[in-house]
Amino acid sequence: MKIFLMILALLILSNMTVRAETTLPTEVEKIDVKLTEHQAAVTFLGLTTGEATLIQGPNGENTLINIGGSGDILELEGWLSLYKVKKLSTIILTNNAEKLSIDKIDKLINKYHIKEIIATPKVSALLTKELPDQIAITAWDEGTKKEILPEMFADVQYVGNQDHEGMDLMLRFFKHNLFLMTSFSQRAEQKFLSKNLEDIHVFKIPYHLTKDSLSDQLIQALNPQISIFFGAEEEQLDQDLLRELQGIWSEVYFTKKHGTVTIKFTESNYEIITIPLKDEE
Repeated sequence: MKIFLMILALLILSNMTVRAETTLPTEVEKIDVKLTEHQAAVTFLGLTTGEATLIQGPNGENTLINIGGSGDILELEGWLSLYKVKKLSTIILTNNAEKLSIDKIDKLINKYHIKEIIATPKVSALLTKELPDQIAITAWDEGTKKEILPEMFADVQYVGNQDHEGMDLMLRFFKHNLFLMTSFSQRAEQKFLSKNLEDIHVFKIPYHLTKDSLSDQLIQALNPQISIFFGAEEEQLDQDLLRELQGIWSEVYFTKKHGTVTIKFTESNYEIITIPLKDEE
């Protein structure tokens, strides 16, 4: 019986690994976003679990916002390789995750020569204890404003430490505003409404969003041109939220349906490129 259980466990692990790799399209060659001066690319990676957003600038620097879920690191590495990423200057962690994978972060540090990790005060305190001294760990709080890549600025709108809260970032690139929302508590929403956020070009919907978490008032206030859902199936989402987004003519993308979504920005315009996921057999 013990031998049988061991074999069964190995088969399960093997299947999990295969599943983690199924999102990578085998027919797509390396992707070069071909950035020149005053351009940037933001890519919402089509991971099996969790979320990760790659920010690329014309100087060859790359920043990664979040590192996916608890699955195998190979999937994330595969997507980064597809986008020709060999180095990451910074990782930004927006979630107050209880089960943060220190091993996964350590592997990313060593492979991509990461210089700095930015996180909420709660996560920063944990990482300071767990990671080696040579990596800089920085805590961001509400009101922090930093240039993360040439002409790309991050503006922290809110940082919370209660359930369904984390770090909420506004990325600003010339006239483009990208709201990467993590928190979906009532007090977070009141904070967003008080800031009069508007002219949102890209709205990253919070991962693991629960029903009735975003009010019509907030959606109307943000009025996003593009809305991105990580990891969710369209039919599993709050249909009222989808109708509200459709009612304001927001283009809605699902990484589970449309695959990885890359948005390439110039000073005044943007173009959207989708990389479909590999079909599961």
